[in-house]
Amino acid sequence: MDYSFLVIMLLAFAGLWFMSSRSRKVQREAADFRANLAIGDEVMTGSGLFGTVTAIDGDVVTLESTPGSSTRWLRAAIARKADPVVVADGPDDDEAVVEDEPVVDVPDDLSSLPPEPPARPDEDRDTK
Repeated sequence: MDYSFLVIMLLAFAGLWFMSSRSRKVQREAADFRANLAIGDEVMTGSGLFGTVTAIDGDVVTLESTPGSSTRWLRAAIARKADPVVVADGPDDDEAVVEDEPVVDVPDDLSSLPPEPPARPDEDRDTK
């Protein structure tokens, strides 16, 4: 009896089971994240809106994207937790300003550049 067909079918079912179990795991983690949302969390919606959770009422989450601008979203629309935005007040110790580097003056327009040297008559520019 030839068992090759049976082996191929078992491999196909094992592959389908493996793929579905991974997708169920990802869905379960996303559901756990949405269930544990808290006021003050920085989140991103599935459409790309970043905001701070200001209120939670059942399946409706209120996000504040800018101060004074609140929108209501379904809990299922929240895709992930966003990284908090860090605003630097000044140069850090690793980004110290180096005093010994020369300053390069970049002109705003071409008028301050020296004129282009005239072309030599023996040079044919069209053959390049």
